Formats: sequence, structure tokens, C-alpha cells
Amino acid sequence: MLRTEADTSRIRDVINTAPRFVEADAVRLNRMFRGTDTSEMLETVLKERMAGDVAIVSSFGAESAVLLHLAASIDPTVPVLFLETGKHFPETLAYRDLLVSRLGLRNLVSLTPDEAEIAKKDENGLRWSWDPDGCCEIRKVKPLAKALLGFDASLTGRKAFQAATRSSLPRFEIDTTDTQGRLKINPLIDWSAERIAAYIEQHDLPPHPLVAEGYPSIGCMPCTSKVAPGEDPRSGRWKGWDKTECGIHVPGQGDSPASELPPGFDPVF
Repeated sequence: MLRTEADTSRIRDVINTAPRFVEADAVRLNRMFRGTDTSEMLETVLKERMAGDVAIVSSFGAESAVLLHLAASIDPTVPVLFLETGKHFPETLAYRDLLVSRLGLRNLVSLTPDEAEIAKKDENGLRWSWDPDGCCEIRKVKPLAKALLGFDASLTGRKAFQAATRSSLPRFEIDTTDTQGRLKINPLIDWSAERIAAYIEQHDLPPHPLVAEGYPSIGCMPCTSKVAPGEDPRSGRWKGWDKTECGIHVPGQGDSPASELPPGFDPVF
């Protein structure tokens, strides 16, 4: 489905693109892009600046190559924010460098935790073993929150099949971790594992080397375990803890009004 200049103008008229967004904007965007192909939606959002200044938040994990490839095909200069926690698998760092080179990404931004806070709160580097929430807070949540102050929206690689906490997320939602109304966009939320695999094969994208070793979801090394066949792909994250997200994505965001459409509309992904 191709959009005309009039369509784009109409979309601009019904959303707040400068500088921030409200719940109604997310609902309208979901309605506007209902049934639209993912690549077309991304092209409109990035080229027409439908969401203002946008950055990709990528872990360079098991399936990250798909969103990065889609975005790079449209605009290889889009900022890609990577949380360099100091706890990554060496394979993840090597994979990051490989994808950046292979896809021609020109604006990788590595975010590191505040050194003074690390020295004060995690001097021996073992906070993950007794307080994983606190470890994520200082190594992920705070550095990302600071970086995202300069953006109106972020692109995530979240998918509904990954976990129950992601099963009802819409394509567009308001980032509840931000008080200024930043938009969070989930382009792949309705993609199945089979579609992800087919896209990777079609475009000959390199796999993360740890996937073949039994890691379908990859985060920091101390808090990532192998997953048995048939288990939830994210069951290997923070195994043994009542924890499903690091904190940069708040569980239950899909229950916000942005995920609900007016009568007569189907759920939008």
C-alpha cells in the first residue's frame, strides 16, 4: 500500500510530532498504519519524520539483525543505541561489530554506566548476583534514559512471541519510563519466530554465534542461561529470579490505552 503526499500530510495533522506525544497520538498512529507492511511503516516514520528524532535501541542479540537491516535499508545514519554494560558476552561485542560493518550502520552510540556510580554501588562487579534489578538500573536503565532525552521516539526489537509480558503490545505506544511523552515503536511486534528466521535467511544475515549454543535470548553474560527446547525464549534471562525485563521496558505497557483501538478496529500490530 503506497501512501500519497496527502496521506502523509493527514497523518501529520492528527499527531503531535513536536516535540512529544500523548496516548491519543499512539492510538492514531496504530490506526493509521493498520495493515501496513513493516518496511513501509518504518520508511514513512523515518523519512517523513512522523515520530520526530528517532533512535534504535539494540542489544545486538539473537534477532537484532532483522530490525537493524530494515532500518539500515532505509536510513543507515539512524542512531543505534547500544548499552555497553561491561557484562556482555565477548561473542555479543564481536557480533555487534560484524553487524555494524555488514549493514553499513553509520551511527552506533555505545552507552556506558556512570563510573562514579559503579564505584559506589557495584565496586566488585557482583551486584548482579544479589540485586539484579539494581545492577540493571545502573548499567542499563539510567544510561539509556539519559541518552533518550535527546530523542522523540525509540525503535525496539520486541516481539509478542518472546514472552507473556510482550504478548499484547501494539506497534506504537507511549514510553511509560519517560515523563515527557516519548513514543516507543515496536515494528516487529507481530512477527513470528518463523518469519524472523525466514527474513534472516532471505537476506543472508549473520546469526548471533550463541544462538546455536542454546541461547535464544541474549543479555549480559552473568544473567543469561541456556534454554531447553520448548521453553519460553526468555526463560533463560535472570533464571531463578522473579524478573522478566531489565527495566528499560516496563512489563504491562501493552495494557495502556495506546494498545486499545476504538470500536470496529482489530488489534493493531
